[in-house]
Amino acid sequence: MTPAIRAETRIAELGIRDPKDLDIDAIAFDSGVSVRYEPLTGCEAMLVGFGSKAIATIKPSFRGRERFSIGHEIGHWELHRGRSFRCRVDDPSDNLVSDVSLEREADEFSSHLLMPGTLFNPMVGSLRWPSLAQIKELSDLFQSSMTATLIRLAHVDSLAVIVACYSELTLRWRIAAPHIPKRWWLKRTLDRDTFAFDLVSQGMPCETPRKQSADAWFENSDAGDFEILEQCFPARAGQILVTLYFCDAAMFDRGFDPDVKWHK
Repeated sequence: MTPAIRAETRIAELGIRDPKDLDIDAIAFDSGVSVRYEPLTGCEAMLVGFGSKAIATIKPSFRGRERFSIGHEIGHWELHRGRSFRCRVDDPSDNLVSDVSLEREADEFSSHLLMPGTLFNPMVGSLRWPSLAQIKELSDLFQSSMTATLIRLAHVDSLAVIVACYSELTLRWRIAAPHIPKRWWLKRTLDRDTFAFDLVSQGMPCETPRKQSADAWFENSDAGDFEILEQCFPARAGQILVTLYFCDAAMFDRGFDPDVKWHK
């Protein structure tokens, strides 16, 4: 059973049918995990368990991060019981670039626990090209961070979207909806023609999707034949989040591109 299915099963067992009922502290208690909020040094959260009970200590932060941390520790308890964890990072943006598989599994569990498919997916499916305001509405409704919400949104696979994070001008990570052709590969450095470059250099966010030539974003030699929709806004210090919507159906029909075949 995958971490996602494990989390969705817990939501079904608890009979939760409304985002307002996603009380993460209560879910933790039902799972045998007692939550404490205390200052921590050197880590964001810590889980210690014995027998059927555990204590999750969470570093105080904004509520979206606290909730994700709690879900992350419940994930460790459900998936990796018998171990103790000091989680240095609880932000999914950090664990996406981590090579610690247990942390990524706990993130996947937390994401589906906080944004279960039965509630989250239909809301995403009703959107076409979500603006920043619409994404924020989802984030507020599910009390999740913008980063966690965007990653979950891409994985739903009902939107033709790539979500990316850039640190200054350099690509940090990317998440593409599963049906996006793998032949489209993002540039590793922000192009000067992108709205994201304007955000980094001039502090000008693009909070609604705007048309952009695809060759400003993709390494592919034929990218200039297409347009995409770009949106970008600040994230954590020194980082920005980008959503790229595939608004041209012809981008799905192009075949294998040998120029990017060695990318991993």
